[in-house]
Amino acid sequence: MKITFLTVGKTTFPFVKEGCDIFIKRIKHYTAFEYIEIPELKNAGGLSKEQIKQKEGELILKNIKNTDKVVLLDERGKTFTSINWSKEIEKEIICGTKSLVFIVGGAYGFAQTIYDRADAKLSLSSMTFSHQIIRLFFIEQLYRAFTIIKGEPYHNE
Repeated sequence: MKITFLTVGKTTFPFVKEGCDIFIKRIKHYTAFEYIEIPELKNAGGLSKEQIKQKEGELILKNIKNTDKVVLLDERGKTFTSINWSKEIEKEIICGTKSLVFIVGGAYGFAQTIYDRADAKLSLSSMTFSHQIIRLFFIEQLYRAFTIIKGEPYHNE
């Protein structure tokens, strides 16, 4: 299975990039993994929030295929414990999912076209996190899920 992590905008926090790089390197021991950052819109100052979401949505759709299973990181998504989420990832592997795409939207969230395309929504917390910080949280949790699946001593429970 290939996992793609698609984000809108680049992070401006060096510690987020460094942390992501550490866990991405580790994840690649378990599965094919690609991290795609869609550049933020240029000259968006005159656009409304809805117009920005729509244009970002068009860029997101260009980076996903019809056969991809798409999961949005969204505050209204389903929450899991780390153990239960590892079971969800394992189910995708067992079911033969070939391509799983997780998406973090821009500062204003997702356009309706992206919600319509999504197969599921995932929330990492009932709290709201910046679209930059959530990258590190998600990638660490993905790594944690694979260590749980493999029975490796990273997760303590």
